[in-house]
Parts: sequence; structure tokens; C-alpha cells
Amino acid sequence: MQFDEKFLVDMGLAAMPENQKQQFLDYIQEELEVRIGERISRGLTEVQLNEFDMITDPAEAAKWLEKNRPDYREIVNRTIEEMKEEIRANRSKLVGAA
Repeated sequence: MQFDEKFLVDMGLAAMPENQKQQFLDYIQEELEVRIGERISRGLTEVQLNEFDMITDPAEAAKWLEKNRPDYREIVNRTIEEMKEEIRANRSKLVGAA
């Protein structure tokens, strides 16, 4: 998922103050990584978590997740959709933020 100006427009946040847009996009990216990581790690053993932590190649990580957490794509998509709903629900606050 690309978090950029188009994402802000799609979320109805084009009117967000310019000086806050990149900060907000960075926050969304970081928050999603945390939420997705927490959800994917549920149900994994300590050994599996340590194994995954040692993977540095994104392609290898995806392959590992396919094997050890086959529902990870669903988790990612669901988490992104939940985040979008939160953003939409708070759109007026976010656009009016100073």
C-alpha cells in the first residue's frame, strides 16, 4: 500500500495542512506496521518469532509467512481497512488539525 498524496485525497484529507501531511503519512505507515506485526505474531511460537526476526530479505519474509502464517495477507488487508475506517471517522478532526 502506498501512503502518499493520493492516499490523502482518497481518504478525504486533501485539505489537511501541508505542514502535517508527511508527518501523518509517516505515522500511518508506522502504526500499520505495529498493528500488523502484533496481529501476525499472535499464534506464533517463540521459536517462530525468533526465526522470523532473523530474516532480512523481504522475499524470504513473505515466503516464511506463507508457510507459517498463511492468513497473513488477510490480516494485512483487514488491518489496512480498519485503519482507513478510523481515518474516515476522524476526517474532520484531521483536516482541521493545526
